[in-house]
Amino acid sequence: MLVGAMMRKIKSRTWKKQRYFKLQDDCMTIWYKSKKAGNAHSTFSVSEVEAVREGHQSEVLLSIANEFPANRCFTLVFRGRKGNLDLVAESAEEAQSWIRGIRKLIENVENMGEREKLDQWISDWFKKADKDRDGRMNFKEVRDLLKMMNVDMNEHHALRLFTLADKSCSGSLEDDEFVLFYKMLTQREDVLTVFQEFSSDGQTLSHRDLEDFLREEQLEGDNVQQHAMHLIEQYEPSETAKMLNIMTFDGFLMYLSSTEGSIFNPQQRGIYQNMTLPLCHYFISSSHNTYLMEDQLRGQSSVEGYIRALNRGCRCVEVDCWDGPSGEPIVYHGHTFTSKILFKDVVTTVGNYAFKVSEYPVILSIENHCSVEQQRVMARHLSHILGEKLLRKPLDGHASTGLPSPENLKGKILVKAKKIGGLEENIGALVEDSMSGEVSDDDDVAEMEEENLHRDSVRGRRKKSKQCLSKELSDCVIYCKSFHFRSFKHSQMHSKFYEVASFTESKARKYLKESGAEFVQHNSRQLTRVYPTGFRTDSSNFHPQEMWNAGCQIVALNFQTAGEGMDLNDGLFSQNGCCGYVLKPSFMRQTKSGFDPETPQKQEDYQPVLLTIQVAEGRESEHFILRYCHICYATRVSAAFMKVISGQQLPKVNIKEGSIVDPLVRVEIHGVPMDQAKQETRYIENNGFNPVWQDSLRFTIHTPELALVRFVVEDYDKTSKNDFVGQYTVPLTCMQQGYRHIHLLSRDGTSIPPSSLFVHVRITEV
Repeated sequence: MLVGAMMRKIKSRTWKKQRYFKLQDDCMTIWYKSKKAGNAHSTFSVSEVEAVREGHQSEVLLSIANEFPANRCFTLVFRGRKGNLDLVAESAEEAQSWIRGIRKLIENVENMGEREKLDQWISDWFKKADKDRDGRMNFKEVRDLLKMMNVDMNEHHALRLFTLADKSCSGSLEDDEFVLFYKMLTQREDVLTVFQEFSSDGQTLSHRDLEDFLREEQLEGDNVQQHAMHLIEQYEPSETAKMLNIMTFDGFLMYLSSTEGSIFNPQQRGIYQNMTLPLCHYFISSSHNTYLMEDQLRGQSSVEGYIRALNRGCRCVEVDCWDGPSGEPIVYHGHTFTSKILFKDVVTTVGNYAFKVSEYPVILSIENHCSVEQQRVMARHLSHILGEKLLRKPLDGHASTGLPSPENLKGKILVKAKKIGGLEENIGALVEDSMSGEVSDDDDVAEMEEENLHRDSVRGRRKKSKQCLSKELSDCVIYCKSFHFRSFKHSQMHSKFYEVASFTESKARKYLKESGAEFVQHNSRQLTRVYPTGFRTDSSNFHPQEMWNAGCQIVALNFQTAGEGMDLNDGLFSQNGCCGYVLKPSFMRQTKSGFDPETPQKQEDYQPVLLTIQVAEGRESEHFILRYCHICYATRVSAAFMKVISGQQLPKVNIKEGSIVDPLVRVEIHGVPMDQAKQETRYIENNGFNPVWQDSLRFTIHTPELALVRFVVEDYDKTSKNDFVGQYTVPLTCMQQGYRHIHLLSRDGTSIPPSSLFVHVRITEV
């Protein structure tokens, strides 16, 4: 890779261009240019690459499969929503060399310590600032760098720091001198204040000092002595300090910047919830129109949509099936100009990626518009491609009285679709029996007419017709039979536990307003799917929190569309191992629960929470701020105290030269209607590097078990809409106490190191 190789970059069946690819000496940057481009070239960082796929694992490479063998092809998948890079090497050996090499480099990036990540970030900035690429940086390049880094610094002060860092007195900074300059620029006096408060000698933390800090500030009462030893061993960079069993300031800062020092409780990162309860007792990460990469009118359909959703922890994907040419069913958004893909390719993709990030069951939600003949083809593909992964009969061999658990369904793919009769017909049934049956409109997926209001003629034909189902496809449906919902009373008396109701967002919202408690009770017994209205042709998302408030499990969102809806989805499912299943609160799992999200104060164990984000006066310097936030948590009623101390290196959002971010922070509470609230700080002019706020925010939270806290940083603009800078969403119940960092995420939900906020959280009983 360091020598370089000529490879073909493939964009389509007709666009195949040769490019020269080479790994730079830093082993972090890949450089490439075309044969005829002269000096023009492009680069990308290994840290941007999420995965490498071998062979024909994209539509583009599948389209040229007859021209280039699979062993010469591979795909680089980038983080976020950046398009993939499809490549063809000159030989199978060369392809394997690059595949293994890039995977090793990705592994190295993932295994980097906090100091290594910061060093790499500094190195990246150095390269951006070194315009003449001579490995040195003069003062003009430093000033440009400060603008790029969101720093509007006094030129005299910048020159003073530059002169101090220029140890060689050469008038320019080399690598080590630039690192020194950066450290002076980014002194963390906020953390130093905390460090010195607990340090006996003002220079280091003894083992006893660190224990006191963990006990008094981090409130870690169990095994504090052992934990202090672990932190010194894990984060202290000085071998001498390790031998003396002490922690230096650098080690303390690295600990606070690590995963263990984040606001999210690491004990809730892994699977910690009971996974042996019925499926209906869990929120399930779910996707709508999973095959779409863009809008619902002219957007591209692609198996990539399924790969990205499943790799993001999604456990319910949607497949819209229509009759295709040559007897092969196709998948696309019917009666639109979206492109089409083969049903069998979708099934193959789901089979390949279903359990890469989670062992728990995947639900294949099929919207079936096919003829009986092509339904039989669908059933054959499901059976032959998925094999043992496809659930073909009840787990215990007979009709049970309730849904199985995610634990019992590990490694299984469930089909959600219309079905002839009930689950009992699957007991001992022979799939080879090629009968078919009719399903009336009442058994169709719910609210189809609302979904298709903009297709009047189609809707008219649908309402007058009955659809025939093949027995083969019907028999693939076990625990997720789509049925038409009439009323909560009718459902309680007549519905089966394996029947799944589907609502558009507007119909679900109507039921939630009119019969909130009944909706919650219904969802304690059965699965409910909620999906965006058909009028969202731009693939925008509704607010999923209000559906979770009613206990709806399958809240289907457009995963391809970034924004608040997906931020909340990522926030909720970031707990419990990101496995796609989150256990609902106990009061939503009881069939006789009286919980109504509209009136949470009437709940038997009502325990409100007071959340106050207070920015207080504190010792300030040019490089840090001191902000205080309070959270009140409840045993009966309880109080929690949170300081938001500082922010670090907010990303630049405006590409205009000289533009600096004017940041403000908005804190949003997402929960039951009484909890929905948002407040924001004032904006700080021209400081995206270390802004200082002096504001106080306060919230009352009535149902903390359902609350999500979303921190949003924006670039204030008085003449137009504010620009998004970064965000982080965390379940209130997963917030860790003590001094913690909030590592901001991009609009795509990917990390943007080292951008962060530094906070202090305290939860106390009153």
